[in-house]
Amino acid sequence: MEDLITQLKKEIIEALNLEEMTPADIDAEAPLFGDEGLGLDSIDALELIMLMEKKYGIKLASAAQGKEIFKSVAAMADYVSKNRKK
Repeated sequence: MEDLITQLKKEIIEALNLEEMTPADIDAEAPLFGDEGLGLDSIDALELIMLMEKKYGIKLASAAQGKEIFKSVAAMADYVSKNRKK
């Protein structure tokens, strides 16, 4: 699971053009959205959805599902490990 978390951190940095960050800068348990953690916004959410579809073959069923999946990098990794198609 640690490898997947590191891979997701790298993919998030690349997808969201966070050049000034490294995977070590991202706390796997920190919130991705809101004032804490990375502080991502709705545009970033769309990028993460596209990342999930392209890299892992995962399509989200609803916005509510996305809120749970994108809660943190660790939550994303858990969901990917259970649902990836590629």
